[in-house]
Amino acid sequence: MDQWFEEDEEVFVHARDPYHRVDVVDSRRAVWVVAGGEDLATSTATRVLFETGLPVRYYIPRNDVRMDVMEPSDTRTQCPYKGTAEYFSARLGGEILEDIVWTYPNPIAECPRIANYICFFNERVEDIYVDGTAIEQVASPWSQNPDQS
Repeated sequence: MDQWFEEDEEVFVHARDPYHRVDVVDSRRAVWVVAGGEDLATSTATRVLFETGLPVRYYIPRNDVRMDVMEPSDTRTQCPYKGTAEYFSARLGGEILEDIVWTYPNPIAECPRIANYICFFNERVEDIYVDGTAIEQVASPWSQNPDQS
């Protein structure tokens, strides 16, 4: 089986849980991302995504991300609440930081506000600052080091 459908809509990974929420809100709070000792993004036009059971994620407009250091990755993942994500790695000096950001070019109909915004794994960058304060780096299934606190 290559695809799974509920009525006429494709379902990714598993059926959506009606008690699982994904909320996206606009924010003018200053968000700044640092990795490999370099500033990779600065924005005051983010979209903050709150999802049941997961860390808060900051989706940043592509124009506010240093796309000059980003290289498309072959990695693709699917989420039943957002759709198919595409990933980028950052080339900083001679080092490549694998799959540190993702984007949903065509999210599912219920989550259109994150289309083409870029989201950094706070588990894989040095820091993400919101209004000048570093947000906590949390261990998650996407941490490169699952023992990270």
